[in-house]
Amino acid sequence: MFGLDKKQWDDLNGLYTANEIVQQPELWLETIKIVEKDFDKIDIFLKEKLKKKSVRVIFTGAGTSAYIGDIITPYFNKRKFIYESIPTTDIVANPTSYFKKEVPTILVSFARSGNSPESLASYNLANQLIDDVNHIFITCNKDGHLADIAKNKDNILLILMPEESNDRGFAMTSSFSCMTLTSLLIFDLENFSKNKKEVIKMIGIGRNILESGYKQLEEIISYGYERVAYLGTGSLHGIAKESALKLLELTRGQIVSYSESILGFRHGPKSIVNDKTLVFMYLSMDPYSRKYDMDLLKEIYRDSGDHKIIAISSIRCNEVDINSHNQLYLTEEDDGITNEGFISLLYVLFAQIFALKYSIRTDVEPDNPNPNGLVNRVVKGVKIYKYQI
Repeated sequence: MFGLDKKQWDDLNGLYTANEIVQQPELWLETIKIVEKDFDKIDIFLKEKLKKKSVRVIFTGAGTSAYIGDIITPYFNKRKFIYESIPTTDIVANPTSYFKKEVPTILVSFARSGNSPESLASYNLANQLIDDVNHIFITCNKDGHLADIAKNKDNILLILMPEESNDRGFAMTSSFSCMTLTSLLIFDLENFSKNKKEVIKMIGIGRNILESGYKQLEEIISYGYERVAYLGTGSLHGIAKESALKLLELTRGQIVSYSESILGFRHGPKSIVNDKTLVFMYLSMDPYSRKYDMDLLKEIYRDSGDHKIIAISSIRCNEVDINSHNQLYLTEEDDGITNEGFISLLYVLFAQIFALKYSIRTDVEPDNPNPNGLVNRVVKGVKIYKYQI
């Protein structure tokens, strides 16, 4: 895996994380089968709940799980309903700022373990503060608290991810991509056949990236830079957030990472760029959005200094080649994948591999980057207070 055998990864205490990155395409195939198996149950639940007037759909989670909502809401908001992404960490601290008593709501909770105190508190607060609330739990742990809560409740739809997606390593990788893929599929069931075909193509491309894409990243890692910025628009802004978090987690904060939108970067955050900065730019598939991407790409490439700009694109592009220090791309020609959510999951493979390899470079153990317990796989130390109406 990524140039090392299993024993080497085991010696580096990175075997779980490396394997959980590599296994993702196979788990995506399992995820399709899970949605297919429960298709009728999911379809009936959603049609019943979404037919209500002015219904809100809120995607929620903490950390990486929160970024799932950031990735999928820009894609779904091009449609009939209004979708919102609100982290559980915001909901718990300020519930009445987000929950509206009279507005029918579907709260979609993403949770690797299903044991996060904020996930459980958000569920309870929604029931306490909203008159008409239904829940969808998308979780990777069949033995977690959320899965247990869902038993025999008509207003909860439980969708369990493949068992192997319940990552044993510290960082969320398989869990993140499987839960994201599931949400992209279930809220677009009318196009399931088309989406399934695109996911099959996505799986093939993902395997290629994992088998050989790391070689392109090794040159970039060899630059030895100390700051990394990830930029993207729409769904790709959510991917940028997740990419920055992965690098921060797996290097124990030794590499400064940052994320921002394409247009937002000029408004102060560009100050992060110095001679030891890598800038990764996720290029949009949307022709209009891509104009802004290309403007900033050219600007950063032409700025003075020893920074590097790395472009990640769905299709190889000559214009991108001549205006970046490196171009990473999924295919040479159009692969027929039109769903930017699916493209996002392929882009994030590069970020996961980069973070894993940089973890090794900084002498951090990927499976346990915080052995002192400062940060934990399942958050600890959160006290939940009773909310008084």
